[in-house]
Amino acid sequence: MMLNKNKDAKRLIEAILFAADEPLDIETIKSKIELNVDILKILKELQSEFIERGINLYEISNKWSFRTAENLSKKIASEVVQQRKLSKATIETLAIIAYHQPVTRSEIEEIRGVSFSTGTLEILFELGWVKPQGRKEIPGKPLLYVTTDTFLSHFNLKSLSDLPNSEELASAGLIDSRLDRSIFGTNKFAKDDLDKQSKDDIFSNIDDMLSGTLNQKDN
Repeated sequence: MMLNKNKDAKRLIEAILFAADEPLDIETIKSKIELNVDILKILKELQSEFIERGINLYEISNKWSFRTAENLSKKIASEVVQQRKLSKATIETLAIIAYHQPVTRSEIEEIRGVSFSTGTLEILFELGWVKPQGRKEIPGKPLLYVTTDTFLSHFNLKSLSDLPNSEELASAGLIDSRLDRSIFGTNKFAKDDLDKQSKDDIFSNIDDMLSGTLNQKDN
């Protein structure tokens, strides 16, 4: 009887995840199946069973979702067209928030070396990739900005710790060897003697790293 209950629960959880339009956490799944089973164990079993399939089960920020297998997503990318192409300013802003969060607008502008329009953040809000989270305890108490679970989901990241570090970016040829690699994860973007052209290089390279997913919808 227990075997049948677990089997039924697994089938139900699989169906729920397929039908869901967003990743689900364990508590949400538990509330939908109303069965006393080890949901995490079942999720791990499903993850293992689907590992060689065209879709895989991913855990993203403690939430679970079926998505196109990573090694197939590029092959089918040409079949799915993203209507909006993000501007250079938006890509740069997203990259800075991802690596420096929580960060204020003025800090973003200081890192970029140029101001940007309110519309840049609004695009990221609309995509659901960035959100305000609290205020910095300095005069004026400016808003702090961070990335969201939707950002993690879109870029197939389990957590922010899965963002490429400076060594990985350098190995892939995505950052200039002259850059101070401590810029990733700090509030100082480059050495004081780094010229503007070098900043343009790093932004262009981060654009290359991120934009591969921007010409397609979430799979």
